[in-house]
Amino acid sequence: MLREVVMLYAVVRLRGSVDVHRKIRDTLKMLRLHRRYHCVVIPETPSYRGMLQIVKDYVAFGEIDAETLAMLLRNRGRLIGDRKLTDDYVKEKTGFESIDEFARAVIEGKADLKDLPDLKPVFRLHPPRGGLKNIKWHYPAGSLGYHGKDINRLLYRMR
Repeated sequence: MLREVVMLYAVVRLRGSVDVHRKIRDTLKMLRLHRRYHCVVIPETPSYRGMLQIVKDYVAFGEIDAETLAMLLRNRGRLIGDRKLTDDYVKEKTGFESIDEFARAVIEGKADLKDLPDLKPVFRLHPPRGGLKNIKWHYPAGSLGYHGKDINRLLYRMR
């Protein structure tokens, strides 16, 4: 079944939880961004765009590409029981030959991350190598807000 091609956003929480307004805290909870350096991949819909507008001062987000999604799935993708995601598991459950092929299909809209049963929706990342610019200013002066395609560089540094 072909799905409508929808751009995917990677959203990474960069700021902590002290003195966060209730509306922002609840929105971060709905996005499943409970801790710093947690990442989720979401489709670009009006609902999610509104949520990102609310939390833009606490997260970095942008369009993820297939190569970066494959890297996230391979290095940070976890199944229930904290098991690593493998090519064999992807082949068994979805029919795609590898994680790279599955990631390309997700970006093209031919598959969905929910097609992998037991995949945890949150990627737990490391702090970025080389540090962050500033977590009080927006991109490009700082690290918060909309990064566009540059979110892939940030995710690569956090793998």
